[in-house]
Amino acid sequence: MSTRAANSVIVLDFETTGLSPNQGDRAIEIGAVKLHDGVVIDTFQELMNPGFRVSGFIEGYTGISNSMLANAASCETVMDSFADFIRDSNLVAHNASFDKRFLDAELDAISRTYDGEFACSMLIARRLYQEAPNHKLGGLVEYKQIENDGVFHRALADSEMTAKLWLTMLDDMQLAHHISLPSFKLMQDLSKTTKSQVKSFLSKT
Repeated sequence: MSTRAANSVIVLDFETTGLSPNQGDRAIEIGAVKLHDGVVIDTFQELMNPGFRVSGFIEGYTGISNSMLANAASCETVMDSFADFIRDSNLVAHNASFDKRFLDAELDAISRTYDGEFACSMLIARRLYQEAPNHKLGGLVEYKQIENDGVFHRALADSEMTAKLWLTMLDDMQLAHHISLPSFKLMQDLSKTTKSQVKSFLSKT
């Protein structure tokens, strides 16, 4: 999986009832963008009913209301479809550890798995754009002047922005470091490289 090109991935984003599935939090929306050779070929977006009311804070933060969720399919139904969507693709998310926790928890609940690996666009951006004011998704979109409609904290909008950021980082690796079509594993390895060693790491690639 990791030897595949980094421009053929699924970029995903969850909106959730809180920060930790270990504390009973659930997913309430999943959005994803499927990239093949750097081109968007498919998307996935569904609200899902967690089985309980979400807090006023989450309603305000995400714009997803309890009335919207009342008519949504269950987490189990949506995640079963999403498992079919991702299959064996490699996966990208901004702050991937968060999204991976929820993906793993929701798929474990329905005895589904996935074969791909994760890479974190936030960790990679911290290595490539060390001078950026911050490495939040909105901050990086502004820093790199990536076209956007100003919608954040909805799953499909955030996954679309992350996909644009991901492709921008791949382009910048070509422009600045002459690395064309990096492998997914190279991106994973870059995310684990210390900031001081990034130039050395990229020059050897």
